[in-house]
Amino acid sequence: MAFGTKLTSSLEKPAADMTLYHQMIGSLMYLTASKPDIMFSVCYYARFQANPREPHLLAVKNIFHYLKRTSSLGLWYPANSGFFVQAFSNDDLGGCGLDRKSTTGGC
Repeated sequence: MAFGTKLTSSLEKPAADMTLYHQMIGSLMYLTASKPDIMFSVCYYARFQANPREPHLLAVKNIFHYLKRTSSLGLWYPANSGFFVQAFSNDDLGGCGLDRKSTTGGC
């Protein structure tokens, strides 16, 4: 998702297929375990599951295009070797201009 992208509820746009949108978001949520770089975008677009519109569906399809181009990248969890894990998180409480929801990110 490009920096500064602002998606709104877009009620004037045509409605998207809700079942397809749910399936796409569910598949992407599963992939976030091995592709954490898509976590923020997937969670952001998951907010629109109750009433998805065409711009939301196109944005989710862009995530799939990104995944196709970066299929060789990901996290590898070796079975027999020790490794150090360091985690970071960032919170924006009430920062979403659309509905004042909080946004959380981590890596």
